Amino acid sequence: MSKLLIIADIEDKCAATPRGLALAQEMDLTPEVVAFTYADLRRLRMDKERTAEIKKQLIAERRATVEARVAKFAGDNQKVKVTVVWAEHIHEWVLKHAAVDFSVVVKSRHKSETLGHTSTDWHLLRECPTPVLLVGKKKWKKGAGVLATVDLDASTRVKQKLNEEVVLTARHYAEMFDTDLNILCVIDVPTLLSDLDLVDPKTYAESRKDELLPAMQALAAATGLPESKFLFKRGPVAQTIVSEAAATNAQLVVMGTVGRKGVKGKLIGNTAEEVLALLRTDTLTLKP
Repeated sequence: MSKLLIIADIEDKCAATPRGLALAQEMDLTPEVVAFTYADLRRLRMDKERTAEIKKQLIAERRATVEARVAKFAGDNQKVKVTVVWAEHIHEWVLKHAAVDFSVVVKSRHKSETLGHTSTDWHLLRECPTPVLLVGKKKWKKGAGVLATVDLDASTRVKQKLNEEVVLTARHYAEMFDTDLNILCVIDVPTLLSDLDLVDPKTYAESRKDELLPAMQALAAATGLPESKFLFKRGPVAQTIVSEAAATNAQLVVMGTVGRKGVKGKLIGNTAEEVLALLRTDTLTLKP
């Protein structure tokens, strides 16, 4: 994989463009910036020639805006491909295009989702085969760390391999930016059992830590990290990840996600989606 795909927002202050260009330069990847434009021209009831002219004009205007922003943030001698696509549904084009020869997709994060509407962010999170980096408006600060989250309960080889990929990817980013790395292992105490006083949360968490310790040690050995980098924390998974990101001053959170499809995917968000609803920092998600 030798390229990095940046999805340009309509907004003039698209955070993905400068973040993605800087990242491409650090990782020695060739950046491609893709922008989208679309209007339902059928309602104007014009002939095909006039419709084609308007479409061409809208694409040209969008390209000029994006190229000006790219020129503002591109590094010296950085070659950037700019693509403007006429499409109503952004994710459909991205899912096809990003599947070939791209290391990461960079996009500004948006949180809009309702029962009847699934945002582009969620489509990419659930379906994109390439790692997706959703960025916020805050700039990365020197010295801010990287936090990876893993599921030590993973019983299948596929999910165990995903844990390894998450840790190795987080390690790569931390080394690239010369910053601290922490690996978070969350122990979620069943709320119902705790509320009914059927378990003591502290005792339960200590027992689970002992059970999960061999998995943590195996993951540390597989990824070449010292065990001291792994943190066990008790609490609800999503909230604990968010609070730990703040506590460790993380500028990037790396996690694995298994996307759901259909009605279940729309009604039940996975952990990564719950985290994204709360998190204020950048998030990199990987799939098996």
